[in-house]
Amino acid sequence: MAAAALIGLAFALSAQDTYKARLTALPATAKTLPDLAGIGSATATLSGTKLTVNGTFEGLKTNATMVEVRDGGMAGVRGPAVGTLMITKAMKGTITGSVNLNSTQVEHLKKGGLYIQIYTEKPTDGTLWGWLIH
Repeated sequence: MAAAALIGLAFALSAQDTYKARLTALPATAKTLPDLAGIGSATATLSGTKLTVNGTFEGLKTNATMVEVRDGGMAGVRGPAVGTLMITKAMKGTITGSVNLNSTQVEHLKKGGLYIQIYTEKPTDGTLWGWLIH
C-alpha cells in the first residue's frame, strides 16, 4: 500500500510543469519611463489547470499595489488579466497565489504567452513585467 502511494506521488509530481519569469521594468509609454525601476523573479507550477506562482521583487520607486497573471496569447504580446495574486504592498516583497486556467490559457502558457505584471502607485499602468517560460 505504501509503495502504491509513493508511485502515485511520483506520478503527480512528474505531471507538474514548472515555469520561470524574470521581472523587469518595461515602460507602457515614454511618459512612464522616468518612474520605472526594479527587478524580480517568479516561478510558477502548473498542476492540471491550477497555476501556482511564487516570487520576489525589489527596487521599486513606489509601493506595489497589485499583481496579475495576464494572457497575451504569445510571448511579448499584451493581453487581458487571467487572475490576481497576492503581493507585498511595499517597494520590496513577495508574490504568491494561484489562478485557475481554462484550456486556451494553458495552451498559451505552454507557448510562453502568459505573463506576470506588477502594478505600483506610480506609474499605475504596470511597472514590472515578465513572461512565464518553460
